[in-house]
Amino acid sequence: MFDEFKSVFQRPNNAHVQLIVINVAVFLAMGVIYVFSTVGGAEWIYSIVSNQFTIPPKFADFLLRPWTIITYAFSHSLTDIFHILFNMLIFYWFGRLFIEYLGNDKLVSLYVLGAVAGGIIYLLVYNTIPYFIERSGFSGMVGASAAVYAIVTGAAVLLPNYTFYLLFLGPVRIKYIAGFYIILSFLGSVGSNAGGNIAHLGGALMGFIYIKQLQVGVDWGSWVTATLEWIKGLFKPRSHVKVSYRKEEPKKTKTRTSSGPKKASQEEIDAILDKISERGYESLTSDEKEKLFNASKK
Repeated sequence: MFDEFKSVFQRPNNAHVQLIVINVAVFLAMGVIYVFSTVGGAEWIYSIVSNQFTIPPKFADFLLRPWTIITYAFSHSLTDIFHILFNMLIFYWFGRLFIEYLGNDKLVSLYVLGAVAGGIIYLLVYNTIPYFIERSGFSGMVGASAAVYAIVTGAAVLLPNYTFYLLFLGPVRIKYIAGFYIILSFLGSVGSNAGGNIAHLGGALMGFIYIKQLQVGVDWGSWVTATLEWIKGLFKPRSHVKVSYRKEEPKKTKTRTSSGPKKASQEEIDAILDKISERGYESLTSDEKEKLFNASKK
């Protein structure tokens, strides 16, 4: 099992599954902590850990743990298995479509941006609108729904007429699926899960804005990609450069028999394909596009 989970993070074009694995891992870890702390009579241990993944409704409480504006999107309710189940199923379907057209980096970026947008809208509503201020006496909110709504809406804005074949319903364009979920969340914004539904709307709004900005050449998620690359760089082993001296050999002149098209080795082609899966075709340089084109003619 460990090898299978490890391979998930080694496959290209697989960010949606990686995020699902992280969500499930957090869910299971929280469940284990909950059971053992309850049996051992130390419920306070679970309470402390749970608070690190729960975004509170009151701004004063949020200032004490601001990281929850992201961590809440990786935790789910332990008392409702359908909370994580439906979130991850919807995310898998729409995430796979999203990656196919925009690549891994942009999926992760929008996931984080959707979570942040949902958290911000949630905090603003519960700290500025009297109706919600009166109803802010709960511990907080968890769930990836805001991030998932961002992906769903983003995919619908990018490919509104793409069709999913749903059980009992048949072919349905994804713009109608996204619209249905947004309407449900709007109607539920004054219900028992008002905070969650308000966060959904924030995530959906971010999904719409993100794709519209991307279509005019502005990537709102570039800082997310840059931050993650910096974090990854901290764990990469640094090569030790060795300096050696040797006599300079006379340069040999090279003769070329022809100036045909550029050929690429299989390793170069694999690297180019990995880059497409991570960042999309438009991230390629002209030289890489030429090599890929020439390879396709073999």
